[in-house]
Amino acid sequence: MNGKEILQKMKVKAGFCTSALDTGKGKSKMSKHITHGYHLVKGKSNHAMEDYLVSEFKQEKDNELGLFAIFDGHLGHDVANYLQTHLFDNILKEPDFWTDTESAIRRAYHMTDTKILEQAFVLGKGGSTAVTAILINGQKLVVANVGDSRAVISKNGVAKQLSVDHEPSKEKRLIESRGGFVSNIPGDVPRVDGQLAVARAFGDKSLKIHLSSEPDVKVEMITDDTEFIILASDGIWKVMTNQEAVDCIKHVKDAKSAAKHLIEHAVSRKSKDDISCIVVKFHR
Repeated sequence: MNGKEILQKMKVKAGFCTSALDTGKGKSKMSKHITHGYHLVKGKSNHAMEDYLVSEFKQEKDNELGLFAIFDGHLGHDVANYLQTHLFDNILKEPDFWTDTESAIRRAYHMTDTKILEQAFVLGKGGSTAVTAILINGQKLVVANVGDSRAVISKNGVAKQLSVDHEPSKEKRLIESRGGFVSNIPGDVPRVDGQLAVARAFGDKSLKIHLSSEPDVKVEMITDDTEFIILASDGIWKVMTNQEAVDCIKHVKDAKSAAKHLIEHAVSRKSKDDISCIVVKFHR
């Protein structure tokens, strides 16, 4: 095994991945019935892969945390890469993470965005969307997001969206109140200042005065009817509804195979974006 293969094996084991074709899986040590799998595929664009993800279980103070995230970069991959390395660390360092998880996540999102903007000379002018999910002791799920990567949970075969798609058309008033505008050119999607197709993101220093990094945060309890969670970049959601995604993988038992199958189905529907997907399965 050469050095490159060893490095890739280490990345897969740690759950930190990005490449033209990455895949991996793992399982909870505390709750043997919980497994996770992930898959990434480079899209048909001319730029390098801009998606990054985190998918792992971690022990913290006699508790087990499932840490799952999709970071979909734009105008370069450096901000998404930075988020992959730093965002969860910043969240877990918040002193009230265990007592007020939602507030801790909001502060960590803001602090991380501030640090990204301070390092814009190094990280470049680009930005990234993010959807993060923290599974606490297999019982409590806390989802946060900025942008249009999405988290969906399946309970008794019914899809429920846990994140909010931050579309410029939905936040036009807020953007305009900050002095920006939302373009609506025929044949194109609405864009902030005619440039960015999401209303919230990390980075994007040139647009930040008109762009929010405030996350939406939602808490969902894991119950006996919970079957699985999907986290995915917009390359899937542009061509599939939440329920179609759930139906696509509800009979696939292996989490990694489910993530791969979902991406393959999106590609078959002509999705041209970079696509990254995590599936967390609850095997009852």
